[in-house]
Amino acid sequence: MNTTTRVHEYCSLFTEFSMYLKEKKSYWLAPVIFVLLAMSALAFFLEGSVLAPAIYSVF
Repeated sequence: MNTTTRVHEYCSLFTEFSMYLKEKKSYWLAPVIFVLLAMSALAFFLEGSVLAPAIYSVF
């Protein structure tokens, strides 16, 4: 599986999720998903850094 195929799959997943939110009027899910994505990105990028113990003490 090459990179272009993966990007296309992720874009289609995002499009399908946004269509679900519009159809079901579940707008309250968008902030929840955004916060979860932001926290996971923070954990991913700070995994090996010196700030990791400070982040872990918050949770």
